[in-house]
Amino acid sequence: MGLAEYMIVSEPDGWTVLHDGNAQNRYDTKEAAFEAAVAAASLAMREGHEIHVSVPGRDGGYKTALGAEDTQGVL
Repeated sequence: MGLAEYMIVSEPDGWTVLHDGNAQNRYDTKEAAFEAAVAAASLAMREGHEIHVSVPGRDGGYKTALGAEDTQGVL
């Protein structure tokens, strides 16, 4: 069987999951994108594929550890 790779990536308006170079859905948080990727990876694993899931760490800027916008201090 082949390799199924899922990469969580940040976008200006949220997060997406790259799979085979395609990003079909948008998510508000990194956590939501991760949960979608893991659900897809679970199906691929059942089919016998090797699985890779990558998630970036906390980036500087406006996003929290879970990838939502940081609204603290915003009036």
